[in-house]
Amino acid sequence: MNSADFTKWFEIWTSEIQTHKIYLSDLDNAIGDGDHGFNMAKGVEAYQKTHLNKQGLSIGDECKLIGMSMLGKVGGASGPLYGSAFLAMANSLGDVKEITLDQLVSALIAGVDSIMYRGKAARFEKTMIDVWLPVINCLKQNNLTEEMIDGFVNDTSPLKATKGRAAYLGDRSIGHIDPGSFSSGLLFKALVKLI
Repeated sequence: MNSADFTKWFEIWTSEIQTHKIYLSDLDNAIGDGDHGFNMAKGVEAYQKTHLNKQGLSIGDECKLIGMSMLGKVGGASGPLYGSAFLAMANSLGDVKEITLDQLVSALIAGVDSIMYRGKAARFEKTMIDVWLPVINCLKQNNLTEEMIDGFVNDTSPLKATKGRAAYLGDRSIGHIDPGSFSSGLLFKALVKLI
């Protein structure tokens, strides 16, 4: 992937967030604050506006730009989690214009490690980690499809939330898709279109 691919990746994702912002907030309404989609939309709008004034960014700078947009504009837990993930990816990738699949995987590992550290969460706790980790495992084998990503997102439904606001619901969180997992699914489905 080159820097133009990264720009396209984030363009597709930001567009998908806008398209699904009401659904994302509906998912969050069932087990959280009900604002995930609208908050994420603010973050991607900030990225889109800032990006208009940037040309020829390195891959690391592209990740940093979207990370800072998430940190600056997205409320709740999602801003710090996505922001720290993209910033960790930026640090991993550095000032380069093209990367291999192995380098992408390494960057995503840095990103999910940052999410797990900041969120104090592990897999099967009904968080975005439940999408990031299996996606990374599939990418390591160069075997990832949109259908697989949808499966990882849907696999969060039967889980009981033990982190975040959803944890307060206990067993009542079972049967609902995790909204952060859905927005992460959109991120990785956008990636699949480019690799």
